[in-house]
Amino acid sequence: VQLQASGGGLVQPGGSLRLSCAASGFILNRYSMSWFRQAPGNQRELVALIGSSGITDYADSVKGRFTVSRDSAKKTVYLQMNSLKPEDTAIYYCKATWGTVNYWGQGTQVTVSS
Repeated sequence: VQLQASGGGLVQPGGSLRLSCAASGFILNRYSMSWFRQAPGNQRELVALIGSSGITDYADSVKGRFTVSRDSAKKTVYLQMNSLKPEDTAIYYCKATWGTVNYWGQGTQVTVSS
C-alpha cells in the first residue's frame, strides 16, 4: 500500500498549485480520500475530503479556493489550490480511509510567499 503525494512547491500569493496523490496497493474507489495540512507549530488539520460516493467537503478556510477530485482510472486524487495565501503554507498530506483502516502519504511542501 502506498500513497505518493506530489505537486508542492513555492508559489506567490494569488497563485495556483495542483497536488496529486497517487494510490497503489488498494482499491481506491472504496476509500474516502482526504487532504490534510500541517504548518510549523500547528496541529494537522483537515483541508478537503472526497467520499467514495464523490461527495466533497472543505475546511471553511479553503472553501471557494480549493477543489478536491479523484480519477479512479489513474488511481489518483487531486487538490487544485487557487488564490493561494501565505497562511496556506504547510506540508500537505493525503489520507485514505475505509472504516477503521487509514493510510497516509508522505507529504508535500507548499510554500506561499512573495
